[in-house]
Formats: sequence, structure tokens, C-alpha cells
Amino acid sequence: MAAVVAALVLRRSLRRGVALSAGSFVLCEALKLVSGSAVVRASFKVAEVIEQADYLYGSGETEKLYQLLVQHKNSEDAELLWRLARASRDLAQLSITSAEEKRQLTYDSLEYAKKALEKNESNSAAHKWYAICLSDVGDYEGIKVKIGNAFVIKEHFQRAIELNPKDATSIHLMGVWCYSFAELPWYQRKIAAVLFAAPPTSTYEEALRYFHKAEEADPNFYSKNLLFLGKTYLKLNNKKMALLWLSKAKEYPAHTEEDKQVQKEALELLNSI
Repeated sequence: MAAVVAALVLRRSLRRGVALSAGSFVLCEALKLVSGSAVVRASFKVAEVIEQADYLYGSGETEKLYQLLVQHKNSEDAELLWRLARASRDLAQLSITSAEEKRQLTYDSLEYAKKALEKNESNSAAHKWYAICLSDVGDYEGIKVKIGNAFVIKEHFQRAIELNPKDATSIHLMGVWCYSFAELPWYQRKIAAVLFAAPPTSTYEEALRYFHKAEEADPNFYSKNLLFLGKTYLKLNNKKMALLWLSKAKEYPAHTEEDKQVQKEALELLNSI
């Protein structure tokens, strides 16, 4: 009898265990579904914000774009973060932005770009905007830091190109890097030579190759690339080619404040030739 009772108790316990296991399984699966749907909703939300951001960027709505993206400054998404870095920098560049605000936005943009890189090291745009923002911060840090940062900036531009060889902007910026060190004033060269065993150097010929490569990747994509082609040819004393590219820069449709500045500089250079 005792054996029968024991058997019945065991059977009931086993049934309860099975029921418990089944219940736990159902609960676990439900949690997975809820979690999965939350991830999907979050992904859709990120995609919607990015779509809105790209529309505003294409429309030249710099302030609206920044206000949209700064709400997501704590995001874990690299695509959102590098766009916020870009928007912060663009806002800093506006003439209506005060000097104090510009400085803060410049440092903020670097932090956002750095965070984007931390979230996804394989993101080409994150490398590009980190390099751009680091260069901007150098304007506030002095010549020693600026020249020291140049090595890091070059590495990130090169990494951006490696990850996305068709990105004309990254190629252009590598050209700007070369141009900047080709025209480095003599006194800054002396400072660089004292501070660094092997300071960064480049040539106008190297810069020209990058500017042409950028144009090949995406013809007429950026007014400033046209301007730099003209300026580089001027440095190389090729006035015929300088006139060609500076004329293109002057005639480029002015969609942004930067385009207007490019038109003005191109016109001044054309009048000086």
C-alpha cells in the first residue's frame, strides 16, 4: 500500500513538473516574442528617423535636422550617431551660430562620431566623420595637437576609403589633407620638425590625384572638390586647367551656404589670374 501511495505521489509530482516545465516554456517563448517585437519596433523607429534625417539633410534644413537627431544622442545605432555628428558640425558652421555655441557643437560632434565608431568600427561614414570632427577640434587645441592629430585623421580617412572605395567625399577629404600639408607655412613646418621625428608631409601632385579620383567616383558631386582642383592647378602653375575647374566651381548651383562661399572664392581666384 505504501508503495502504491508513493507511486501515486511520484506520478502527481511528475505531472506537476511537466505542467510547470510546459508553463515555463510558454512563458519563455512569450518573452522571446515580446523581446523580438520590441527589437523590430526599435529597428523600424531607427529606420524612420534616418529616413527623415536624410530628407532634411537633402533639403538643407540644418537646424531642423539637428533638433531631430539630438533627441537620439544616447542611441546605440552608429548610423544615427554619425548623422548627429555631421548635423552638429553643420550647425556649428552656420554664420548665425555664435562663437561659444560653435565651440560646444564642435566638441559635441567629435563625441558623437567617437561613439558611432565604438558601436561599429566597420562603418565607413563613422570613420570619415570622426576624422572631420577631430580636425575641427584641432582648431581649438593649438598647432602641436593639430599636427599630432593629423596622423590619426589620415588613418581614419584611409580606413573610410578602404571600407567604401566609391565614397567620393572621403577621397576628396584625403585630397584636402594632402593639400593642407603641401601648403603648410614654413614656420609650421619647423614647429612640426621639432615636435615630431617624422612630421606629416604631402605634395600638390598627391592632392591632385585624390581630387581627380573623387571626381571619377562621382562627377560634379561637390562644389568644393571643383574649387580644390582649380586651386591645386594654380599651385602647380597650370593656369589653363585652373581656369577650367574654377569656372566649374563658380557655376556650380548654390544649394548650401558652403556652395555660396565656394562660388565667391572661385570668382575671386578667377579675377586674380
